[in-house]
Amino acid sequence: MIPRRLELDYLAPPRRAKWLGVSLLIVALGVAGTLVLRQREARGALAALDETQGLLNAERRPRRPVSRERLAEEAKIVDAAMRQLTLPWTQMIEAVEAASTGEVSLLQMQPEAQQRTLRLTAEAKNRDAMLRYVRRLGEARALAGVHLLNHRVQIEDPSRPIRFGVQATLASAP
Repeated sequence: MIPRRLELDYLAPPRRAKWLGVSLLIVALGVAGTLVLRQREARGALAALDETQGLLNAERRPRRPVSRERLAEEAKIVDAAMRQLTLPWTQMIEAVEAASTGEVSLLQMQPEAQQRTLRLTAEAKNRDAMLRYVRRLGEARALAGVHLLNHRVQIEDPSRPIRFGVQATLASAP
């Protein structure tokens, strides 16, 4: 037998359907782009859902038990604030304003809710004006037990006013 002659051709024959591969590549790119867009939308929706769920189910630290001393301290603070609020502010201010004259200047007004007292610091032009002011405060219905605590002549001031302190008990019951 005689061997057949072989012909070797190193050139590849032209491929047949190029359009089929190109169209398949275009379809694959379109599907991949659509999937990328859908993934972005899904991540955005998931982030929004996590955010709203985080707001609803916020991790709360467990509350530490409050000691009795702390509760008692806070109760005292609240009680003091309530006593301060229940003071007869209107009557106190009206009594002080009714006793006021042009010769006396009120410098400080300190109500003490616990003792139900009122301390005033004022300045008078002279001793007689100071005593008239204290007397007029004593005539006020809202105040009882009005008395002069202290007085001092202001030597450094050329008009030499008298600075004095008055204490009164609040007449109305809480």
